[in-house]
Amino acid sequence: MLTLALSCVLLHVFLVFGTELTFELPDNDKQCFYEELEKDVKFDIDFQVIAGGNYDVDCFVTDPLNNVLYNEKKKQYDSFSHTTAMKGVYKVCFSNEFSSFTYKTVYLDFRHGEEEPLIPNMNRNSAMTQMESSCVSIHEVLKVVADSQTWYRLREAHDRTRAEYLLERVNYWSIGETVLLFVIGVGQVMLLKSFFVEKKGSAAT
Repeated sequence: MLTLALSCVLLHVFLVFGTELTFELPDNDKQCFYEELEKDVKFDIDFQVIAGGNYDVDCFVTDPLNNVLYNEKKKQYDSFSHTTAMKGVYKVCFSNEFSSFTYKTVYLDFRHGEEEPLIPNMNRNSAMTQMESSCVSIHEVLKVVADSQTWYRLREAHDRTRAEYLLERVNYWSIGETVLLFVIGVGQVMLLKSFFVEKKGSAAT
């Protein structure tokens, strides 16, 4: 019974349209993504900057007539939902043009279309069977697990990047302190040596 329920869930996954990706956005650069959608189709966008600079980026979304549907500046993360009013190509752009020397790593999740019923005639008036109820329950739990895994993966990437940045700064600081101590040590030795040289000269005189 569990195998059949899992099969229902796996088959349902293919009915959901979406794109999930992580990309690098160089400094002084802009990247856009295009998706052709039908009219009256709902789409959802989630993005988060997981590395680079102050962890912020500009984002805007336009419709086929270049009307701006969403426009936010220097956001670390955000979500946006919209239902299309016309058929055509919709554009999602991320801009790092305000940064002159730091790149950004951005996570993007783009979903569109309504979720199809897991079971045919699910909205009928009659009660669902035990098999159907189990299938729906497993499907809902798997969606929660997938969302949690995405959240933890983003947190892990963000924390790893910050830890690597701190490690790099600690290494540079340690190297700087080592060089400074070496220079001070050499300076002290040369200063002491100069004292003894002066004493020898005065004694000879």
